[in-house]
Amino acid sequence: MAMQVISVIGALMVLVAYGLIQAGTWRELDAGYLALNILGSLLLGIVAIEDRRVGFVLLEFAWAGIALVGVARAIRARRAARSL
Repeated sequence: MAMQVISVIGALMVLVAYGLIQAGTWRELDAGYLALNILGSLLLGIVAIEDRRVGFVLLEFAWAGIALVGVARAIRARRAARSL
């Protein structure tokens, strides 16, 4: 039961982030968007490990990795904006 709850929370985090970006509320480098994507995908990755779903493990940790690239881009963009 706990894994189901973790899975639903993770999925909701990713879906809310996606919905807010589609609605124009957030942009791709906003901290909230990146945080929800990373945390949600990590939660889903943990569930995938528990269920031994190799394809989903790959998908979720790749998703988190891609979001971490977004964090790096956001940090660089903020530094560049400060140096202007």
